[in-house]
Amino acid sequence: MLLCDEPTGALDYNTGKAVLKLLQDTCRNSGVTVIVITHNQAITAMADRIITVRSGTVVSEEKNTKIIPVEQIEW
Repeated sequence: MLLCDEPTGALDYNTGKAVLKLLQDTCRNSGVTVIVITHNQAITAMADRIITVRSGTVVSEEKNTKIIPVEQIEW
């Protein structure tokens, strides 16, 4: 399991996308579970599952049926 807290928070757009692509490829190619914590809602489009937490409480959990490759995500 790889836990990533705001992996793109301090990065420029292109570097952020490169990091997200690396994380997505790692998950797909090696079967590693990657958990990304972020405030950037656009990034959720690449996730298999989306868990929303507010004030330390899980408020929703859903399976993403329309996964978008990182290359197509814009923010």
